[in-house]
Amino acid sequence: MKKLLVIANAILLILILIFDVGYMLTHELLIKSIASMLFVATGIINLIYCIKNKTNLKFPIWMIIALIFAMLGDIFLVLNFYLGAAAFAVGHIFYFVSYCMLEKMNRKDFLYGTAISIVALCIIFLTPFLDFGNTFMQGVCCVYAIIISFMVGKAISNLSSKKSAVNIIIAIGSILFIFSDAMLMLDLFGAISIAAYLCLGTYYPAQFLLALAVLIYGSTHVLKHQNA
Repeated sequence: MKKLLVIANAILLILILIFDVGYMLTHELLIKSIASMLFVATGIINLIYCIKNKTNLKFPIWMIIALIFAMLGDIFLVLNFYLGAAAFAVGHIFYFVSYCMLEKMNRKDFLYGTAISIVALCIIFLTPFLDFGNTFMQGVCCVYAIIISFMVGKAISNLSSKKSAVNIIIAIGSILFIFSDAMLMLDLFGAISIAAYLCLGTYYPAQFLLALAVLIYGSTHVLKHQNA
């Protein structure tokens, strides 16, 4: 079953990238929505593997919920920026919770999250060519930046505590996620056209990696059970 799952994940990745490129070329909401649904489907397929192998489901379930909110944020963002940002922010909270299912909260989570938040806020306030239009929009971006910074901080903290395959994949996915959001900000508020492509080019691979982490988590559980 695992080999079939690996093949299924590979096929889904290819499809995600195809629709990712398709959206870059067409800017059609339907294509964007399908790309988002595909990374949720990846997570659900991998969750089924965890269920069949009687894996502890705390991490996978929270991760799937986070992926669903990322999908909603991805779709809503095209329709209304504030609604999309809110959905993404809730998703980041669920990502953070899922990471806590792997490694308990500790002081390093706060330190990494705070450090990344400071960098993000400095970029928002000190980058001269960013034009948010009004104080409220800038405030929304600041709140969002803090939330995603602590999500990424937790991923890095987990990796520093335990260099497992799951934590490595999650850290890479989370870093790509915040990079993608930084590019989105440069595109929307800095009018840097290439940033839009960098945003889309890193966002969907990031989501796929986070969905893939569910399979790696389940596989690690199976391997431990076999060696027990």
